[in-house]
Amino acid sequence: MDYLSNLNPQQREAVEYTDGPLMIIAGAGSGKTRVLTIRIAYLIHQKGVDPFQILSLTFTNKAANEMKQRIEKLIGLEARNTWMGTFHSVFAKILRVEAGRLGYPSNFTIYDTEDSKSLIRSIVKEKKLDDKVYKPSTVLSRISGAKNRLVSWEAYLNDPYIRSDDEAAMKPKMGELYKTYQERLFKSSAMDFDDLLFNTNVLFRDHPDALYKYQQRFRYVMVDEFQDTNLSQYLITKKLAAVHQNICVVGDDAQSIYAFRGADIQNILNFEKDYPDLHTVKLEQNYRSTKNIVHTANSIIAKNKAQLKKNIWTANDHGAPIELMKAASDNEEGRLVATTIFEEKNKLQLRNSDFAILYRTNSQSRALEEALRKMNINYRIIGGLSFYQRREIKDLMAYLRFVVNPSDEEAFKRIVNYPKRGIGDTSVEKILIAAYEHDIPIWEVITNASSFLSGRAVTSLEDFTTMVRSFAMEMQRKDAYEVASLVAKQSGILRELYEDKTIEGLNRYENVQELLNAIKEYVDGPENENKSLGAFLQEIALLTDEDQNKNNDDVVTLMTIHASKGLEFKFVFVVGLEEDLFPSQMMMQSREDLEEERRLFYVATTRAMERLYLTHAMTRYRYGRLLNCEPSRFLEELDPTYIKVTKKMDTSVGGFQFPGREGKNGFVGLKRPAIREGITAKVHTPSPDFKPSNTNNLAEGMKVEHPKFGFGLVMKVETEGANRKASIHFDNFGDKTLLLSFAKLRIVE
Repeated sequence: MDYLSNLNPQQREAVEYTDGPLMIIAGAGSGKTRVLTIRIAYLIHQKGVDPFQILSLTFTNKAANEMKQRIEKLIGLEARNTWMGTFHSVFAKILRVEAGRLGYPSNFTIYDTEDSKSLIRSIVKEKKLDDKVYKPSTVLSRISGAKNRLVSWEAYLNDPYIRSDDEAAMKPKMGELYKTYQERLFKSSAMDFDDLLFNTNVLFRDHPDALYKYQQRFRYVMVDEFQDTNLSQYLITKKLAAVHQNICVVGDDAQSIYAFRGADIQNILNFEKDYPDLHTVKLEQNYRSTKNIVHTANSIIAKNKAQLKKNIWTANDHGAPIELMKAASDNEEGRLVATTIFEEKNKLQLRNSDFAILYRTNSQSRALEEALRKMNINYRIIGGLSFYQRREIKDLMAYLRFVVNPSDEEAFKRIVNYPKRGIGDTSVEKILIAAYEHDIPIWEVITNASSFLSGRAVTSLEDFTTMVRSFAMEMQRKDAYEVASLVAKQSGILRELYEDKTIEGLNRYENVQELLNAIKEYVDGPENENKSLGAFLQEIALLTDEDQNKNNDDVVTLMTIHASKGLEFKFVFVVGLEEDLFPSQMMMQSREDLEEERRLFYVATTRAMERLYLTHAMTRYRYGRLLNCEPSRFLEELDPTYIKVTKKMDTSVGGFQFPGREGKNGFVGLKRPAIREGITAKVHTPSPDFKPSNTNNLAEGMKVEHPKFGFGLVMKVETEGANRKASIHFDNFGDKTLLLSFAKLRIVE
């Protein structure tokens, strides 16, 4: 089969360059997945590479499965033998085999975020710390950040800079919590998501023979979405590829938007430093979007300084101009979007699924949801409570986890008295304390309950352990579905839910039945060779958000821009383009932060295939207050050639000021308003000789001029890391704090 003939020259070059380090810079909509798929097929079919020797790492199981299916169509069943999956799923598989080297059993549990937060909540309570200061989400985020930078709890506690950071944040016990959290995970024979990567690094660092084994196994290493890798992921792939040097990374620095998860854009920007003989291929033809959308996106990302230069282009039609819409309020914005969807849908005979609404924060969905409901437009929110996070699902899953791993503390706490069996909180606390004090697993305590407890709880625990033992015996000879069905019935969960005749109770009962359906589907799937309960639990533990959204009904999709990466829709609305919302007020402390926000805007615009709408509101409720809003600086950066001001937008008041000159595609010459709405101050006209000064020597007491705020006196200059800020009192605008790397100031005296 000649599957190379339909590739453009750059795509073909990326496929055929197989030996040595390769970086594929893949612009938005440039056919990246197709190239990756054909490259793997080419390695196997044309170059004779054993598929077992190919490692392909992605960020979602969905992406990996789609690629496997595509490769299978090209070369047959051999495709199933490639090692392909997410970082977490592939290295969890390796850790199952090598767990003994790290002191873990091969059936270790993988804790999800909720399990981890629950454990942290318990530790904070035991240590009698303030749970408002040490919020589980804050503590977990701090620990996760440390692990992604490969900082162990020992290194964390011994680092004076980290300790001083925690003290400055009024959280001096953070290191102690990290230590206890890791000890408890280990005692529960559990790892959290970050441990899967952290422990793989430890395995390869401390056991050279294990590293050598996998270096020889994986002669070819491919990493998709390389711009999203963190330090931990980067070092694993670098070590694995160190012998054969056949590493291929694919990504787009312009779509690096996950710094808050630990992603480091420097991995892709500096890749050439690690591989001086690196071959680079740029995929610059966009097959997804119209010319107007591509040019608009290019005009956005061109403002970033830290980037790999490329020229994204398309042979597609010009298409409609980008529509810019202003609303009086966030509710009005919702109505404007819903009305536009309704009109376009009927006029062009489109489906709901052709539309997506993207926003910076989840809280923006409320007004949009209300407007869509009033127009009877079906919608779905991506990123809501996932199926596997529902209470009744977590309950049954905890039973299944405890059957596989009876050291799992979080699973034990969840199920020991559900359904109620007379084991109260006091008894559970005594069990946990006994396990900590004697440094033994929970299972050992509860199987010897009479040594630690007295009264009715002992009998109840004996019945509980007998039941768990019977489940464990069945697990040895039955598949995941048979065991799960047995557990659901004999634990009493199904009966408990069935007897609750409320609507909520019925829904919970149906959800548990749906979980059993999912397990049956897993067992019946020919691609799943291992039908055991342990294998199913690992599959579920490693699901990403994208993998859980399988519902493809005809609905308008609402999601954050972060969640939209990798997707495409015919019509896209990017809403809430206002200062302090997008860019976020939390992302304006440094040029790096602001450039990440601009990349996020670039990602949003490049999701659109045919039509792109940008909206902003003059007022918006935030934190319980009605605030006046200023249009986002990103709107000012757009090339006005491709912008059209929609008729629905009143250009006479507030927001942008559009001169009466019209270009071929709409209004041109966008100007940002001089001041925020609602502030009554005289607009400053810069001096005729205004030219920004070098502010390196700016000092307290100097008089300065700003093109927008006028004349002012420098009250204070301070440095935060690499950033310098100045507090300035302006005659007409009061006190302002400006980042000197961005502020345009003329030093007057």
